[in-house]
Amino acid sequence: MNIVIMGPPGVGKGTQSHGLEEKWGMVHISTGDILRMAIRGESELGTKVQEVMNLGDLVPDELMMEVIKERLSQGDLENGWLLDGFPRTAVQASAFILMLEEIGQTIDAVLVVRAPAEEIVRRLNGRITCRACNEVMNLVGFASTAPKFCPFCGASEDSKRGKPALYQRADDKEETIRHRLEVFRKKTLPAAWLLEEKYPLYEIDGLGTPEEVARRISEVLQ
Repeated sequence: MNIVIMGPPGVGKGTQSHGLEEKWGMVHISTGDILRMAIRGESELGTKVQEVMNLGDLVPDELMMEVIKERLSQGDLENGWLLDGFPRTAVQASAFILMLEEIGQTIDAVLVVRAPAEEIVRRLNGRITCRACNEVMNLVGFASTAPKFCPFCGASEDSKRGKPALYQRADDKEETIRHRLEVFRKKTLPAAWLLEEKYPLYEIDGLGTPEEVARRISEVLQ
């Protein structure tokens, strides 16, 4: 199957994507990870991407279309793909539909995961990232004091930059989170409704445990 998973930041798209990849065998393609790799490379392009992401705004369409087309043309997608974080605008959705027709592919399901804004702010405002392994975690899952070592890779410091491994990204602070939620409402939801005109779309309740959300998604896909 080829699947697009959409939803506001912090709704659990990444967690659900990893579970779907394991269960159904498709390749998880996260545009966020691709863009963060550009940032870590500290190239001129990476600097521009970082400036945009820190403000909570969207990366230019030309860059995203180039990234997506190249990825979907690679040879490791025999069992299908799961696209996470794209399209984010109606313009991207229109171009994506044309691109899929051009390369002879389609979408079997568009999944839109939803949750109340205050729940998303609560989740993201406690989120931290590891500079060493790029894993994301939430302080809600730890004791009252923030961890000093990454529970995934054990790093305490980013050896390249000499900074603590664990940090809060600028786009995970409350003011930026609320801006990102507004961007999703105004720009990304219209992209979902545009995809719905051509492909099956299912809205998924994102509240509850990851297992409960995964069960709702599985019921749709089965």
